[in-house]
Amino acid sequence: MRKGVKSIETKHYEERDSFFDGLRKMDRRGFMRLAGLSAGIAAGKGLLTPQSFQLISVAEAATPSAKPKFSFAYISDSHLYREDLNDRFVRSLTRAVDDVNRLDPQPDFVLYGGDLAQLGQKEELDLGRQILKSLKAPVKMMVGEHDWFLDMGEHWRTLFGEPQYSFDHKGVHFVTLMSVNEKDFWTARGMTPMERMQTVAGLDNGLQSRFEVGTAGREWLKADLAKVDKNTPLVVFSHSPLYKYYKQWNFWTDDADEVQAILKPFKNVTVIHGHTHQMLSNQIANISFHGLLSTAWPWPYAPEGLPSLTVPMNRPDPFSAFDGCGDGRIDVLEAGLADKLYNLWDRDPVTVKASYLTSNGKQDRPPASRLPPY
Repeated sequence: MRKGVKSIETKHYEERDSFFDGLRKMDRRGFMRLAGLSAGIAAGKGLLTPQSFQLISVAEAATPSAKPKFSFAYISDSHLYREDLNDRFVRSLTRAVDDVNRLDPQPDFVLYGGDLAQLGQKEELDLGRQILKSLKAPVKMMVGEHDWFLDMGEHWRTLFGEPQYSFDHKGVHFVTLMSVNEKDFWTARGMTPMERMQTVAGLDNGLQSRFEVGTAGREWLKADLAKVDKNTPLVVFSHSPLYKYYKQWNFWTDDADEVQAILKPFKNVTVIHGHTHQMLSNQIANISFHGLLSTAWPWPYAPEGLPSLTVPMNRPDPFSAFDGCGDGRIDVLEAGLADKLYNLWDRDPVTVKASYLTSNGKQDRPPASRLPPY
């Protein structure tokens, strides 16, 4: 290379360093303009949303101009170990809590989407509860398999109550399902509680059964919805996706078809699920599905079965602990539909509107990454 002539790679890194140096010096107004949040969020109610925060809204109509009736935030899949074993996941959850607490106005409540702990140990769940107590808004908890299978939910119930419950809020009926039940694979093998927990935590081990809501859970759901008018907007929280995505990794709910049939009579249904740690969008009949990001790590996309309406994230940067992770907010609209803004950490935000799902991708398609998906 001739003296004084910079390589393309050197120029690339100099430009990148200059760009991020500019971001560090940028004031909040400049950042909001760059991120494109002013039109999508601040214009409606003057709402300033941190970059790591996501939104889901239930709107008056599935149109870009629909205004949110109310909003709730979410944090999900923190997978806490004891702090002396892994403080990075603790810092990630703390960062998400700080994001939510900075919102002005505050959300009506915060959904925790499951997998607070990694191995379901008392110390892990207690640590998560202590961190979440710092949230200003009320918290609605959902259980994940990592929280459950060490002691079959005994300590979870002590801290947070029953894993299935419902509530009504501003004309919307909310249901939280326990969707990570499994058939008994451990007794015949003589497994200890920790062996059972570690087996469930291994998504592709081939030993465990698939997740399910189960007969008792479906009967509970039928009884709960029997008293709800079919025109009432319905939002369902489920840790595992209530459809069959990828069986080998247990990105799957075995009785999803039966649960969907219970939800089918309702005019507008939105399902918010955790577990998959990725941007994920799906529409089945009258049901819109939105996946949640994790604060711990992003899962790769499955090699087959990805819902056609999903606009995939690109591969995470292995040198950035937070890339591909995040948290969020959900704006609930009058029609019972949901606009979801993914504000990923260290990335630009991405909005998935209700109109994109209900039009089967014909309207308001989110921008796709120009980089390879992971």
